[in-house]
Amino acid sequence: MEIAATMEASQDEAKRRRRAITATILGNGFEWFDFMVYGFFAITIGQLFFPTGNELTSLLLSVATFGVGFVVRPIGGILIGMYSDRVGRKAALSLTILLMAGGTALIGIAPTYEQIGIGAPILIIIARLLQGFSAGGEMGSATAFLTEHAPANQKGYYASWIQSSIGFAVVLGAAAGTVLTLWLTPEEVKAWGWRIPFLLGILIGPIGFYIRSNVDETPAFLATTEKVKKPFSEVLSNFPRETFTTFSMVILWTVCIYVLLFYMPTYAVKTLKMPQSMSFIAGVVGGLIITVLSPFVGALSDRMGRKKILALSSGGILLLAYPMFALVVSAPTQTNLVIFQTVFGILIAGYTGPILAAFSEIFPTRVLSTGLSVAYNIAVMTFGGFASLILTWLIATTGSAMAPALYVIAAAAVSFAGVTLGFRDRTKPSL
Repeated sequence: MEIAATMEASQDEAKRRRRAITATILGNGFEWFDFMVYGFFAITIGQLFFPTGNELTSLLLSVATFGVGFVVRPIGGILIGMYSDRVGRKAALSLTILLMAGGTALIGIAPTYEQIGIGAPILIIIARLLQGFSAGGEMGSATAFLTEHAPANQKGYYASWIQSSIGFAVVLGAAAGTVLTLWLTPEEVKAWGWRIPFLLGILIGPIGFYIRSNVDETPAFLATTEKVKKPFSEVLSNFPRETFTTFSMVILWTVCIYVLLFYMPTYAVKTLKMPQSMSFIAGVVGGLIITVLSPFVGALSDRMGRKKILALSSGGILLLAYPMFALVVSAPTQTNLVIFQTVFGILIAGYTGPILAAFSEIFPTRVLSTGLSVAYNIAVMTFGGFASLILTWLIATTGSAMAPALYVIAAAAVSFAGVTLGFRDRTKPSL
């Protein structure tokens, strides 16, 4: 009888953990799809909502508005992170997906500048602020939720599913872009086709909310007796080194996501003069690699330790950024763009697969969501949010298509130093 009861309890625990992974990756993937599809259609949005008579200026205004969503991310990260540490991970995750869906739906239904004038870009900015506030609280809460559900020796594997869901979002966004640009004429895409991915946000909100509101709160949070009344103050007072280390490591992560994945469709079209469908196809390849590889790398980090994998991956990006950009700049073909996304897809999975588990071991449970949200969102706002704007401006000003390579190299150097000098690996390798 005791054996049967133990087996039943073990099966219930396994089901609970599977539900936790499912709820997190679906919700996180949908949120990232909502947030990043704007970057994929930045050119069209610039033409419709920011008409200036100058194509470059319209694009700059469009990508600047993409960055606006990042300005409020630290605020969202702090407030939702505090909410998560005080009320619970489940409540915070349910809130973030509703906010994200609302912002995305607003973009999908917003009238253009031609229809309502200055009100059009104002609506887009409001929508991006909603999305940014939501995204700010998502990563810290999702990381806390998964790592606190995970067995002690599988935190890397569990947390890696968050990065896998981001890769899945890239696949969805790039696939949507591929289908739209191949099946519709440029005029149809500009007239109404670009709205389709955003309108999916109307469906994503209720579905994601239902999934997330029907999972169990994490055992670690329920067991924590030290519910901090002011987690933000405690992070600043007691964990400055941990916050700075996390910040330095996030820099490369955010550049990988927002430059090597989200910015590449715009870069391929505007700078390399490639058809938009080609850029989306390459994006599907890169996203698939990240989706599939991230859990394997996360599991590997549980056995080998996080630090080795993080150092190898960041070092690889540092060394290969320039030659990979040189490859696509010198010969902008579909094959070379796929090679580019394949190489960086592998390296991004290597770096981002174990990184959230590493962060979860830096901060204690009582301030985990707040601590990670603060460091993560400040780095993302600074180095990711306006990356598209900075790179578009740099390329236009210098006339060099290699500007993004230098940006990636600088980020990789800082994060490599953060990993090798600042990060203390607490993983107990089993090899």
